[in-house]
Amino acid sequence: MIITRTPFRVSFCGGGSDLPAFYERYGGCVLSTSIRKYMYLSLHDYFDRDKIILKYSQTELVDSYDQIQHKYFKQCLSDFQIKGVAISSMADIPAGTGLGSSSSFTVGLLQLLHAYKGEYISPYKLAKDACEVEINKLGEPIGKQDQFAAAFGGLKFYEFAPNGFVKVEPIIMLKESYIQLEKNLLLFYIGGTHSASMILTEQSKNIIDKASAQLKMCDIARALKRELQNNNIDAMGELLDENWLLKRTLASNISNPTIDYIYDTALEAGATGGKLLGAGGAGFMLFYVPKNHDDVRAALSQYREVEFEIDNSGSSIIFIDKEYK
Repeated sequence: MIITRTPFRVSFCGGGSDLPAFYERYGGCVLSTSIRKYMYLSLHDYFDRDKIILKYSQTELVDSYDQIQHKYFKQCLSDFQIKGVAISSMADIPAGTGLGSSSSFTVGLLQLLHAYKGEYISPYKLAKDACEVEINKLGEPIGKQDQFAAAFGGLKFYEFAPNGFVKVEPIIMLKESYIQLEKNLLLFYIGGTHSASMILTEQSKNIIDKASAQLKMCDIARALKRELQNNNIDAMGELLDENWLLKRTLASNISNPTIDYIYDTALEAGATGGKLLGAGGAGFMLFYVPKNHDDVRAALSQYREVEFEIDNSGSSIIFIDKEYK
């Protein structure tokens, strides 16, 4: 058996500039972190070497790749030409809630299949290949940040060059700053799921008209990088707020009256900034709260809080009981 563990991500600033429609014209950048909430995938040999069994929210037992309903499994298993295996997935967080679950799944699956074949794959190639699967082969209207965050892990700044290259740079701070940053970031599940593809499709179509807003969001991401590296973690709140106000203008379904109400409630209780995570519409909201944490928790008590902890490992093989070739 082989088991991979791949983190979900929280994007702070610059999201949207990783879409090809934007970075191929202007270049882009995002500051994000992976968190200690994971996608797990396990693989073991199946008794019938001509079949494939897949277990996720449903179970599939198939004879050929064409019969597979799950599009990510179908594409990757077909690419690797692997049969005679049983693969299962499970996750700490529901899909479609803004934490990059689809890309975490793809990254984890690719690492799993390479390990099964006895192959090492670097984090950069893992992220690049996941982008190839999701964006080019499956035609998902998404960007590149989720795949790189899942593969590399940690608090990092990503730059997207017009030629497609992605520069990955860690954010270096004092240990005390990391600890306080984790304490001051409060993460709440507000419920529901969204179609990231639908929202991002509209956002991509709006790129030219909204280019000035997206360029400002890139400037905010760069400013946040500078402030964090100077250990000014309280800048996170102000810059998150500025970024969120701009992000809301990029597509019609990013926010709604409920999300606006929750955001305003958190700020009145002591948060200095925040955002809805992911493409928009539902899922998780993040707030930076420099003090009075309990006041914000009380104001949002009807929503489930999820502990915010930074992951530094990226996608990893956490168990293997023999060498596969």
